[in-house]
Amino acid sequence: MAENSVVIDLDGVSSTTLSKLKKAGLLTYESIAVTPSKEIEEMTGMGSDTALKVSQLARKKVDHGFVPATLVLEQRKLMLRCNTGSPDLNRILGGGIETGAITELIGEFGSGKTQICFTLSVLAQLPVEQGGFGGKVCVIDTEGTFLPERIKQIAEERGLDTIEILNGVLVARAFNSEHQTILIKNLPQVVQENKVKLVIVDSMIGHFRGEYIGRGTLSDRQQKIGSCLASLLRVAEAFNLAVVLTNQVQAKPDTNYGDPNKPTGGHVMAHACTHRVYLRKGKENTRIAQVIDSPYLPEEKARFAVEAAGVIGCEQ
Repeated sequence: MAENSVVIDLDGVSSTTLSKLKKAGLLTYESIAVTPSKEIEEMTGMGSDTALKVSQLARKKVDHGFVPATLVLEQRKLMLRCNTGSPDLNRILGGGIETGAITELIGEFGSGKTQICFTLSVLAQLPVEQGGFGGKVCVIDTEGTFLPERIKQIAEERGLDTIEILNGVLVARAFNSEHQTILIKNLPQVVQENKVKLVIVDSMIGHFRGEYIGRGTLSDRQQKIGSCLASLLRVAEAFNLAVVLTNQVQAKPDTNYGDPNKPTGGHVMAHACTHRVYLRKGKENTRIAQVIDSPYLPEEKARFAVEAAGVIGCEQ
């Protein structure tokens, strides 16, 4: 989509309605277009017919319907990739973490998921010509694992201004699944106001696993997770930013051979995420990453190390 443009006018929409949209943080055509009309109705208090009209008008501004694949290819040239810190990890990801997509990091405790997120929180702020996104980072911390000291350490080890880097990371602690959902729904406003280019949710599934227990709650849980993932993908596409999620694993006791662990979240997570990367521990401070699902990336493996400077390359 085009660069974000401040909403000045929508044909046939009153100034009162525009005021409601701005108060709700829906400040651009893009943010309105990617928000379902039902959510617009809930956020602004306007009637369902008005919300639907606003949504349709905004969508016409940024979405021209069916277009030739050549145009889509040209639009994808605007996609950016962020250095992960490891040349081999960059290689299996096609050059790094990409915008307009959701990249899921899957693994058990200590497999390197959060360390990759810490490193990206620093490197994504670097200018594009230095392998970054040139924007701020938004972190939704659901497990209390975010440590500003670690961000500071990585920045120091890489010779960067620690205060500037810390100020470029916006953190929200999600205390339950409902709070997490609200934070995700509010992302369009946060992204617009702060020029965010990377959104991290660490972890995506934790609260939902803890609060929705038993088969009787499975359908409701999956529906809510699906709604959050859809919102994240809409934000990624509308604002050309990258979304990185971490996901846990659960053991399959009946597995007789191979890895007994599988990603949590079921088919909802599997279908919603663009690229899925499975992480596991290696020798000493090394980790092994493998792309297990992607529309175009091959299922390759890469080894990387975790040091004081965050994620770095290592000898194979």
